[in-house]
Amino acid sequence: MEIRQTPTLYLRLRRRVQLHKGKPITLGHIAELLIDPVWKERLSKLVLYEPKAKDGNIILIDMLRVVGAIQRLEPNMNIQHFGEPHVLVHIVSNPKKPSIVLFILVWLLLFFGSGLAIMNFHADVSMLEVQQRIVELISGEPDEHPYLFQIAYSIGIGFGMVVFFNHIFKKKFNEEPTPLELEIFLYQENLNHFVVSEEYDRLLQKKGEARD
Repeated sequence: MEIRQTPTLYLRLRRRVQLHKGKPITLGHIAELLIDPVWKERLSKLVLYEPKAKDGNIILIDMLRVVGAIQRLEPNMNIQHFGEPHVLVHIVSNPKKPSIVLFILVWLLLFFGSGLAIMNFHADVSMLEVQQRIVELISGEPDEHPYLFQIAYSIGIGFGMVVFFNHIFKKKFNEEPTPLELEIFLYQENLNHFVVSEEYDRLLQKKGEARD
């Protein structure tokens, strides 16, 4: 079918995408396209880069590369870009089956590590003496082993952690992000910013070496 006109392409790059190893990076992988369906099918299959082993597992694709590839396909294409000026492509290998032994070891490490941390904290602040004093104030009689109070206190710690993290197993109580999700998000944002800066510096260095 002959295409007689070149409509305007509205383009928005994704922030980061994952791509299996050995596959070329196409425009459809990294961007959302708004254009005539005939052009959209052609542009979605447009190859932007063929990942190589020396590139590592993170590749930076910026708008200059995207615009250049589109103009080579159709020089008269009118491109309207929105959003991020670049996208990080994470090259991933075929997922491996999770190790049950490793999962159990990590679970035991976290369980006993967090338990020891809570116990050491309680020892530092003399929690037992505080609990004994609280029970004596409430009941009027001293108790060297306030088990009932300690059981309620332990349940309260667990309940408080569940409420604070807004998460129990795969269940969330509301749509608000948990503190852990926020920390992971901030870490990922800082990591992406660092990788983008490093990639731009590396590209500028290559261009400088090529001119020399």
